[in-house]
Amino acid sequence: MASHAGRGNAGNCWLVFFILIASCFPVFAAQNGAEEEGSEPASLLPGEARSTLLKTSLLLAAKAEEDAGPGSLGSLFGDDEEVQKSPKQGQASAAQGGGIKGSIRFEAARTVASPVHWSKMLTRADLSSQGDLGNGVKWKSGIRIGYDAVYDLYDFYPGRVRHDQRYDFSLRENYLDVSSGDWDYRLGKQHVVWGEMVGLFFADVVSAREMREFILPEFDTMRIPQWAARAEYFKDDYHAELLWIPVASYDNVGKPGAEFFPYQPQPAGVAVSYRNEDRPSRSLSHGNYGIRLSTLKNGWDVSGFAYSSMDVAQTFYRDSVSVPGTFIYQARHDRIQQYGGTLAKDFGDIVLKAEAVYTHGRQFTVLRLADDNGLVPQNTLDWAVGLDFSLPADTRLNVQLYQRDFFSHDADLLYEPRETGYSLLLNHKFTNTLEAEALWIASINRTDWLFRPKLVWNFERNWRLSVGADVFKGPALGFFGRYDAKDRVYSEVRYSF
Repeated sequence: MASHAGRGNAGNCWLVFFILIASCFPVFAAQNGAEEEGSEPASLLPGEARSTLLKTSLLLAAKAEEDAGPGSLGSLFGDDEEVQKSPKQGQASAAQGGGIKGSIRFEAARTVASPVHWSKMLTRADLSSQGDLGNGVKWKSGIRIGYDAVYDLYDFYPGRVRHDQRYDFSLRENYLDVSSGDWDYRLGKQHVVWGEMVGLFFADVVSAREMREFILPEFDTMRIPQWAARAEYFKDDYHAELLWIPVASYDNVGKPGAEFFPYQPQPAGVAVSYRNEDRPSRSLSHGNYGIRLSTLKNGWDVSGFAYSSMDVAQTFYRDSVSVPGTFIYQARHDRIQQYGGTLAKDFGDIVLKAEAVYTHGRQFTVLRLADDNGLVPQNTLDWAVGLDFSLPADTRLNVQLYQRDFFSHDADLLYEPRETGYSLLLNHKFTNTLEAEALWIASINRTDWLFRPKLVWNFERNWRLSVGADVFKGPALGFFGRYDAKDRVYSEVRYSF
């Protein structure tokens, strides 16, 4: 049965790519014609062709997502997709309707730490369209289609990793917006972003994330939309938001053997294996719900929220009894409660941002062998404070300090009672088309850091070339150090339309 499903997915993949390739010709023609005439293209594809392309791609993506099943840190490095746009904010663009927009990109990465190997040769398309049905009802529909050739060209990764990461078929935001007086309603698969700092996630507790490349992709690319019903109330300077997620999405960490799989501790002389992830059943008792209130007063943007959910992040339970001498890990998801808030203030050339989240019910790994499941419950407080400076000569500097505090800290935890870190982001524009950026994220408790230099060249309108590196350093159980042997260089060519 699995082999037949794989062949079906492959057939769908190639059919979708033939559609995408065919669609590129009128895109490029419209683009070139607009540049020659000095005007913006009114439409990249005829309306009928756009509609046929989107409907066909959506059907194929939905079928592939069904076959694949559940297994199938503003943005730091760009803005790839509309995120957290409320119905009121989206009225102007939605009223136009009908056009397809998105991006097509090719990404390549080569791991330079031993053993040297190609780790990514990904071609990906993100397509979306939106429109107005009238009577205060609007819609948006989007898909993602991808193929990574590295899994066909090389045998470096095990078969289960190739099967998991060779193709990417997923629905992106697909929802209806309905407005009624001071209330807006959004129903369907959507992004809900309650916080956003540089490089790491803190108050962004609702989003599930694509973690098969750790935290290296753009945040907008990483976020996985949730099937949700959201109601928003707007009155003067106040905003209230009610959220219900009947069927949740969860972080995708990939399969054992993948480049950034989150391996668990392995004591000397002990074998380790992994069971398939145990995701919550699709029942109302496993739904997520929350409320968020915010206001803008005297330039201070302040919000607070309460959220109950099945944790989007995996907790790895340990079985040390079934097979003597072997730790068997299984990823599961527990119900947690989270309470937090955000604030932001613009002081001219300096912008202050801060986020804090208290989490109750999450469990953490301990090294104590006597614990059969290898976990202890720990309530935590995560907070981050950042300053963003606009400097002369088109230069931007962002500085952040962050910390996780463990309440009733267990002495056998992998972490100290207070885990503190900082980040530095420096961006400089040499010209209107060329800029450089470097991000440094490090722990204060120990030598554990990530360094990410990057160069971006917008060599033509709507075209972007990026080259960069991701360098890890730290102990084997460190947040970054666990990927010490995964240093890589990468490049990306993207066409946006």
